[in-house]
Amino acid sequence: MLKRFSLNYILFSMFLDTFLVVGSFLLATLLRITLPYGLVPFNPEYPEGLPPLTFYVLIPFLWLITAFAVSLYDPRKSYKVVDEFQALTLAGFFFSLIVAGTLYFSFRQVSRVLILYAFALVFISLIGWRVMARAVFRLWSRHHAGINRVVIAGAGVVGHRVAAMIREYQWMGLELVGYLDDDLTKKTTDVPILGTLDDVEQVVTEYQVRDVVLALPQRAHERINMVVARLHELPVNVRIIPDYFSLALYQAKISDFGGIPMISLRDPALNDYQRMLKRIFDLVFGSMLTLLTLPLMVVIAVAIKLDSPGPIFFRQKRVGENGRLFNMLKFRSMVENAEALRDQVVQVDEEGHVIHKVKDDPRVTRVGKFIRRWSLDELPQFFNVLRGDISLVGPRPELPWLVEEYELWQRKRFAVPQGITGWWQVNGRSDKMMHLHTDEDLYYIQNYSLWLDIYIILKTPWVVLKGKGAF
Repeated sequence: MLKRFSLNYILFSMFLDTFLVVGSFLLATLLRITLPYGLVPFNPEYPEGLPPLTFYVLIPFLWLITAFAVSLYDPRKSYKVVDEFQALTLAGFFFSLIVAGTLYFSFRQVSRVLILYAFALVFISLIGWRVMARAVFRLWSRHHAGINRVVIAGAGVVGHRVAAMIREYQWMGLELVGYLDDDLTKKTTDVPILGTLDDVEQVVTEYQVRDVVLALPQRAHERINMVVARLHELPVNVRIIPDYFSLALYQAKISDFGGIPMISLRDPALNDYQRMLKRIFDLVFGSMLTLLTLPLMVVIAVAIKLDSPGPIFFRQKRVGENGRLFNMLKFRSMVENAEALRDQVVQVDEEGHVIHKVKDDPRVTRVGKFIRRWSLDELPQFFNVLRGDISLVGPRPELPWLVEEYELWQRKRFAVPQGITGWWQVNGRSDKMMHLHTDEDLYYIQNYSLWLDIYIILKTPWVVLKGKGAF
């Protein structure tokens, strides 16, 4: 349905990117001559430090290799701005490393300042034209509404999910005309049910529909065959969304097995590439944060020791990724026998859901109230991150006895590495109960990206400062 990323657009992107990359290096050469910044004075009459012609021929080759290696021009990764910019950032990072390595082993006389100029120009230009392109597409779609009309056959749960996605990508020229369903009494929002499945030909012709999406339940197999057969002679695209998608834990993927399309419903939530990037991110930023907060951790440790008897650290069994148990570190914020007094604070709401965190918990010490208010009791968990027990970002590791109370659907949150902070923490923290924050965790899993991790980390300090839900 999304026609923006056609083959012509991909070829145009490749050509424009290559042109801008080479142009950035040429402009960087001019800047190196004219701008008064550099490690040594530069005299244009003596062009030492300028790349030879061979270098400019090599640059587009290196760029294209890098771009294809990170699948920058894969249309499926370009629908969302987050995915596209993440791929572009990775391409720019690896391209910088490759160019730097190439210079080291070949053209070592090239100015390092020139290369820094070039890298900055490459990133700005490639990001810039994509931002402009998306703005142009949005403006264009406003004046060409309805260029791609869509009808959804099936007004059930899957059909409404498809409708939500169509509305999200409406700026790309999609227009949802309505639904077709044998049950005309079903409730819908925004658009009506135009008729039954038997009316499909009439509706497609009358509303000039270009795409029909079949979002019918598995039991309607015969009706699906009927709709496909009736649309065979009409110039319309027919797309089928199997009802099995409602059973998928994360994101269903289609693969080819000897020419037979197969839908995988239980692929890992993170692929190997995403898992590798997440681990590198944890090690780099986890190490930096550990070093930065180490003096503060020493001060907190002394305060805890002076405030109440007991150990400085509190080790607690938690459930990690795939149900694996590990010892999570925290600064002790409660009295020494707090676990034995757990039954005094655990509550159950009207629907039978467990509430294990309450305000004014009598077990919390004086220092404990302060460090819990500012989430300083969580700082030792940076060591858990470095050990690989958890990640910086992810669903919160849960207590084993609480996991036993989970419903089956809630256990999906353990499909990714658990984290110190997460989507739930920056969208409510302890104000949301266990049965509510699981929805936030599943949203994180289904929409995971490195940029989402970065966004959550950047938002976390503001949530901590507000103190909402911290107790």
